[in-house]
Amino acid sequence: MLIHFTQQLRKLRAADKLCGKVVWITGASSGIGEELAYQLAKTGASLILSARRENELHRVKQNCIEQSRLQEKDILVLPLDLTARGSHEAITKTAIEHFGKIDILLNNGGRSQRSLCLETDLDVYQALMELNYLGTVSLVKCVLPHLVERKRGQIVTISSVAGLAGVPLASGYSASKHALQGFFNSLRSELADFPEITISSVCPGPVQSQIIKNAFTGDAVNSDADQSHKMSTSRCVSLILVGMANNVKEMWISEQPFLLFSYMWQYTPTWAWWITDLFGKRRVKNFKAGMVCVQLNSRFSPCKKF
Repeated sequence: MLIHFTQQLRKLRAADKLCGKVVWITGASSGIGEELAYQLAKTGASLILSARRENELHRVKQNCIEQSRLQEKDILVLPLDLTARGSHEAITKTAIEHFGKIDILLNNGGRSQRSLCLETDLDVYQALMELNYLGTVSLVKCVLPHLVERKRGQIVTISSVAGLAGVPLASGYSASKHALQGFFNSLRSELADFPEITISSVCPGPVQSQIIKNAFTGDAVNSDADQSHKMSTSRCVSLILVGMANNVKEMWISEQPFLLFSYMWQYTPTWAWWITDLFGKRRVKNFKAGMVCVQLNSRFSPCKKF
């Protein structure tokens, strides 16, 4: 009962601190980004929703209006392609002009990867860095002067546990998230003279979503596989909002044993390497079995061995 009361109190405090803020969410058309839009709408924050699929953004906007007290004018749909870096400055100007300010930039856009390094084209690695890393950095560089001018604001980036530790079958994705961690750790120290500008990195572990449907070279991955071992998207987002409201600089958000694994990488790396090797062997073996299964069954029935 006490734990439940504490969690509810934290949610109330988060709602109080985020109410009235202008929050720009990238990757807002699905997954964590979509859930962020819904929960932020309920706090009373004004929203800028960005992704490539404009029709999906309008769907999310309508759901936000139906689930909260926000009105049409409180939500701006702003289509954005993170890889089209030449358009970011103009789009940022549009966002600022609409609401007069941006309080929080929430970098959520990106793609995952499911493939072995030996079987992955270099173009996939380039695409991951262009989207996950350079696309995010480009938008940050457009928004940051506005925050510096106002001397306050927040940049929150959805990284991953893969940004803290190496993850098998995701070498390019993990590299892009490690790059983001390094960039924002450096940026945070550069902004030491602006104590009211917070740089926050969020490192979720496995979260229930359909992200693998859009993964690079992920055709052999079964997106309908059991995800009961993963944290729910709604709980993950709820914890993110609590961290945002309290200006937490780095958030590790996972169910056990994944959270313990993050601590091991931080404090006992030798043991973490050992466990990673065991986990990697099993994951690669299962992945290869799935690949073979798909090849053998593609002319007959769907594979069930993922």
